[in-house]
This record gives sequence, C-alpha cells and structure tokens, in this order.
Amino acid sequence: MYGVVTRNADEVDWPEFDRGFYEVKDVTGRAAAPLPNAVNMISCFGDNAAANESPDLVPVDGEGNLATRDRTYFDWAYICPTNEKYRAGLFEIIDDAAAENRDVRLDDVGFPRDEYCQCDRCTSQFETWADEHDRDADDEDAWFEWRAEVITDFVAEAAERIPGRVYLTLYPDPYPGHLYRRAGLDIEALSEFVDEFVVPLYDTYYGTTYWLETIAKGFISLLDPYDVAFSLELYAVNVDVDDLIHAVEVADEYADDVLFGYDASNAAATLRRMTADKKRGQTFHPDDATR
Repeated sequence: MYGVVTRNADEVDWPEFDRGFYEVKDVTGRAAAPLPNAVNMISCFGDNAAANESPDLVPVDGEGNLATRDRTYFDWAYICPTNEKYRAGLFEIIDDAAAENRDVRLDDVGFPRDEYCQCDRCTSQFETWADEHDRDADDEDAWFEWRAEVITDFVAEAAERIPGRVYLTLYPDPYPGHLYRRAGLDIEALSEFVDEFVVPLYDTYYGTTYWLETIAKGFISLLDPYDVAFSLELYAVNVDVDDLIHAVEVADEYADDVLFGYDASNAAATLRRMTADKKRGQTFHPDDATR
C-alpha cells in the first residue's frame, strides 16, 4: 500500500494513493478539522504554540533547561506528558478525530530525551510511584520504567477512544533500548494497543539508501517478536523522482506500507513513473494476441 501524509484535505483522495493521512494537529500547534475520508493525525506532545503560550507546560531537565526548539537536537517544542490538563485536551482531539474516521495516527508521543522531565510534577509522581512499587527513587532503571508506564498508559487510554486502527509514529532509532530510554517507548507494552508503527526516514536527497536499508532492517529485528504492522514514511518535498523511486524500492523490501510526506504532487508523479516503468518492462510475444 502507498499512502500520502498531507495538510491539504483534497490530496487524501488522489487516485494514486491507497490511503491518506491528514494532519489535524501538527508540531506548530496548527489545528484543522478532522476528515471522514482520511486517517487523522495528531501531534501529541509536540506543540510550539502551546509551549510559547504556557512555558510551564514544557519539560525540563535536571538543570532546568526547557525542551524547546532553540535547544540542541530539538526541532520543535515539547509538552510534558504528565500534564493532565494538556492530556485531557489531546483526548478531546482524539475523540473528534475518531468520530470522523475510525482510524487515528498518534504522532510525537513520548518524552523529549533521556533526561526529561524533571519538573516538580514529574518528580513528585515518580517518587510516589517508587514508594508504591518499593523501588529506590535513585535507581536509574526505576526512573526509565516509570516514564515508560506514563507513555504506555497514555497510548492505552488513547487506543480505547479509537474504534479502528491505531497508528503510532516511532522515532527512527531501532538500536536496542534507545526508544525506551530516549522517549519512554516500551515497544512490547505498546504493541498491545497499536496496530501499526510508522517510522519516518526523511532525507531531502536519497542519493544513497544504504542507511535507509540499515535502519529499516533494524526495525524489522526490533518489531519481529510482535504482531504489529510496520510502515516507512519517506520525505517527498523537492526530491528527485528517480531518487525517490530508489528509496521506495528499498522501503518496499521491508515495510508493509510506504507513505510519502508533504508533497502529494511529487509522490503521485513517483508512483505514476513506477507504474509506467513496470509496464515498459513487460515482454510480449507475437502469439500473445491470440491467447
């Protein structure tokens, strides 16, 4: 299956695509009404607008550094996953999306990095959790376990509100333990609530694809023990069609589905070229017409 990821409502129904994913809330905080004919996508804990308006929502590390886009490694601002008021707002958006289309995709789920969040609320909740589980609050393993429970509980509650297929985006790092430590994503626990994991492997060039194959194969190894589908999402904006075709060919070898991000026109042109190339590659014999 080939799908498109877009902010333009009319593109989800283009005939070249088997499925359309439509952003109803993105990392800028921009909101749009969900569509009945698309898998509606929600950026959960990435939200520049909310962070700018209410800095108290933003996760902090042990030194008080905010997880905002002006810090190294962050392309957008994050929201603390333990903030109940913000989570309640997300569940309302999920309810609205699920009312229009049974399938929903959850984006940007998790903590920003290993050292987040150490705000007063997170610290208090972790210490309470440690007491209840008879764990040492100074134990690093306990800290990561608590964070994973926070994220798994959020996804579980979201999944209860989604009557159809639950998609969850993963950060593109399949190395053992990295997603767990970085974002609080426990793949084994999450696989009980997720129907399909989506991994964006974005490049503006795709001139070489060995890295794409390596990461894709890494996710096959990571997800193999669980009965969950796996999709790869490729960047389509201003990418040469021949290079994008090469990337699709690699992705097709590993993923159940391949999605194209944010340039439906270029993605459609790529799929049309692939179809034409396959037709040109067929061999016909003189007696075919009589068969």
